[in-house]
Amino acid sequence: TARQLAANGIKVFRAGIWKPRTRPGNVEGVGEVGLEWLQEVKRETGMLTATEVANAKHVWSAIKGGIDIIWIGARTTANPFMMQDIAESLKGCNIPVLVKNPVNPDVELWLGAIERLESVGLNKIGLIHRGFSSYEKLLYRNAPGWKIAMEIKRRRPDLPIFCDPSHIAGKREYLFELSQKALDLNLDGLMIESHINPDKAWSDAKQQLTPEALKEMLNKLVVRAVSPEQASLDSLNELRFQIDQIDSELIDMLRKRMDVCVKIGEYKKSNNMTVYQPTRWDTILNKYSAMARERDLDENFIGQVFTAIHDASVNVQTKVLNG
Repeated sequence: TARQLAANGIKVFRAGIWKPRTRPGNVEGVGEVGLEWLQEVKRETGMLTATEVANAKHVWSAIKGGIDIIWIGARTTANPFMMQDIAESLKGCNIPVLVKNPVNPDVELWLGAIERLESVGLNKIGLIHRGFSSYEKLLYRNAPGWKIAMEIKRRRPDLPIFCDPSHIAGKREYLFELSQKALDLNLDGLMIESHINPDKAWSDAKQQLTPEALKEMLNKLVVRAVSPEQASLDSLNELRFQIDQIDSELIDMLRKRMDVCVKIGEYKKSNNMTVYQPTRWDTILNKYSAMARERDLDENFIGQVFTAIHDASVNVQTKVLNG
């Protein structure tokens, strides 16, 4: 696998030496002997090597074993105690560290993991977006949660962020669309699983590509410019100005709506009525879903918008009733 990837121009080879599994009995990695295999990969191909660490012992073994890059998995990121342990063990090291998002969509938890590493002097930190666990049955293995990736990028624009479409997808047939989406959102790169014979892989076989299939997929991906030529940028800025005007009008209309909600709250308080009126809410949802269809708008999107507005209205009226 490594030889073919190197021949295809891949520069970093990642492998799970220690693999935290959801349940015992699944493949949990080969352990420290795998570090020797990664050194062989490095000597023969020249690729940088990367592996996941979950505790201080892993960190020491990886550094001693000549690993070039370490990453911290989603389950570890979610545990502040483990993150602090890893951070302390990395004090004084200069190795690049990639931090996966926690299993749950919590930006603050992700930021906290980063800050623990920075607090011990680490300054070669990157992020990996691998999606989030969900109880719901999804098309993908994990919910992509792109808005979380966008928020962490907004709050930490100084850190590179890579996408792990393999873990989001769960199946190789979705890798291209997820990879393209990540690039379209201006993420900085991809971490993709590959195996020379996926059907014989010890774990996650369904989400892996052969090196040749990976090469074909990468060649199909379109990398778009962040900033176009000035002439095109002028046209874009004109359209953005229109959006800004519309958004300002939306804010003004929402302010007026909330003012009316206060009056409704006062009426309900005077007449000893509950804030939540199920029949009224059902009528609103049905009405605006129909309007969305007529205007060729996504019904789910409109439903989410009005659910958020309704929640805010309920909060305003509740304050009036209890004020």
